[in-house]
Order: sequence, then C-alpha cells, then structure tokens
Amino acid sequence: MSDEVFAALASPVRREVLRLLLDGPKPVGELAGHFDMRRPSLSEHLKVLRDAGLVRERKEGRHRFYSLEPEPLHGLTEWLTPYERFWREKLANLRDLLDEEAL
Repeated sequence: MSDEVFAALASPVRREVLRLLLDGPKPVGELAGHFDMRRPSLSEHLKVLRDAGLVRERKEGRHRFYSLEPEPLHGLTEWLTPYERFWREKLANLRDLLDEEAL
C-alpha cells in the first residue's frame, strides 16, 4: 500500500470523485458539477488521484474523461483486513459480555 494512495484518499473531495466514477468514466465537466469549487481546484484533485494510480485520464478531442482504476484499492483492502478482524473480535466479545449480563 503506497503512501500516495493514503494521501489521495485523505481528501473527502477525492473520495467523492472515486465514488462518482464507480458508475463508469465521466468527463471533467460532469465531475465538476458535483462540487462547489473552481475547475482548476478539481483538476488538482484529479492530478493527485492520477498520480496515485486511482484514476485514468483519456482525451477525446478537447474533452478529458476520467475512470476509476481499482487496483491500488486492493492494497488498501489487504492493509485494512487485520484491523477489521480485530474490531469484529472486540464486538463479538462485547456481545458475549452483554448476553451474559442479560441472564
């Protein structure tokens, strides 16, 4: 898992861009319509996502389309799995304790 991916995901704007791209490629103009910011600011966010390998840019004439690149997210899933198991175990222990106290 690269630090670039974590840094890219740290921004709520960039996480929302990734969510919007789940449905397929989108032109920059459509993405920009979802945010209250100037286009150069969105372009900076897209550059961070592109540099982290989370999106791909495709040019068609004067238009730029962005699509999700899910591969870097697999590393995130692998990194988070031990923590998910940790919390599941803690919650199961809490459930057992509460069940015992209810008796």
